Amino acid sequence: MDSALRVQARYGQRALLITTLAVPLTGWTVHALTLHRRLADARKDPLSGLPCRPEFVAYGERLLRTRHRDTLHVLMLDGVDFKAVNDTYGHAAGDSVIQTMGHRLARWNANRTALAARLGGDAFAVCAALPPSTALAEITELREQLQQPLQHEQHTLRLDVSLGIARAADLPGETMSRILRGADTAMYKVKKREATFPYVATRADAYVETVNGRRAGRRGTHTPARAG
Repeated sequence: MDSALRVQARYGQRALLITTLAVPLTGWTVHALTLHRRLADARKDPLSGLPCRPEFVAYGERLLRTRHRDTLHVLMLDGVDFKAVNDTYGHAAGDSVIQTMGHRLARWNANRTALAARLGGDAFAVCAALPPSTALAEITELREQLQQPLQHEQHTLRLDVSLGIARAADLPGETMSRILRGADTAMYKVKKREATFPYVATRADAYVETVNGRRAGRRGTHTPARAG
């Protein structure tokens, strides 16, 4: 075999080897991407499509370690009389409300450094880096969007939410969990009409006493804590 033919043979062997290796590698890559998507979906609330509490807290903690800390706003949102929707129109209507809340929150987040999550039931939270000069206007806009009526079958569902705000700049050195507690307390005060929107949490709000790790009045606070 002359030198030209030997060179062609070597190139052919290499091409065959590369092709042989690439086939399982491509298959593994597709498998890995599929697995990653499945894991990501598993961490989302299936009804609202939003992340759940662990991902939300982790996201906020990451922002607290960046230049966004001083502009970080944590919002706590609770549906007003959402249970009445279930009782009056059925669970399908209640599910539609939760899905709509998730879509509206995701749309508001889309062009911002922000993440929304469903914490359970009709409780949602938002973590967003917002310029101080426009923050309250943007939060007010979000509240108005969330409260737009929803058409479900032949019914117009009126939506209302209570919203509390906590700013990391007002709570220097605090963790994401503590800031979230402040936002939850602020929301509760608005819901009980002890304060008016927009109410911003104080340090005292972030340190309210809890029962079983929950602000008094939330589900689960009526049961005794388990012994460690």
